[in-house]
Amino acid sequence: MSAPRVIVLMGVAAAGKTTVGTLLAERLGWPFHDADDFHPPANIAKMAGGIALDDSDREPWLMRLRKEVIDPALSGDPAVLACSALKASYRKTLGIGEAGINAVFLDCDPATLTGRMAARAGHYMKPEMLASQLEALEVPSPAEAFHVTATFSADEIVDLIVDATLLP
Repeated sequence: MSAPRVIVLMGVAAAGKTTVGTLLAERLGWPFHDADDFHPPANIAKMAGGIALDDSDREPWLMRLRKEVIDPALSGDPAVLACSALKASYRKTLGIGEAGINAVFLDCDPATLTGRMAARAGHYMKPEMLASQLEALEVPSPAEAFHVTATFSADEIVDLIVDATLLP
């Protein structure tokens, strides 16, 4: 891994991307961005209705993330981004693997994910949508993303990321 300007925390819903990303950003003094905040209203309505997004829904969203979060971080202040980045093609759009853009894959078993999703209040992503995310997931290779078991505590995961990515 190169010294990052952007760290993308990736994985399916409820893997801990937002929790870990927030802590990591605080630790580094970098801004945190949650990709969910960049979805257009149509995508949110679709997911809230229990309909999985397809590639045509995700492509403009991913391009917006690249333009509004990743590219500015590469030329200015670094950033932490929580984004599912389920498929290799999505990761390519985001630039994962390019110089300065590192990914961390938060890996978690389906039973733990389901429990976490059921415990969330007010989130549009419902537990019944997990199957579609797991089906779409193309697990990145260790060369593409640093793998972390997402059942460790968030603080432990942040320590592992900092140690693995040559961060202060």
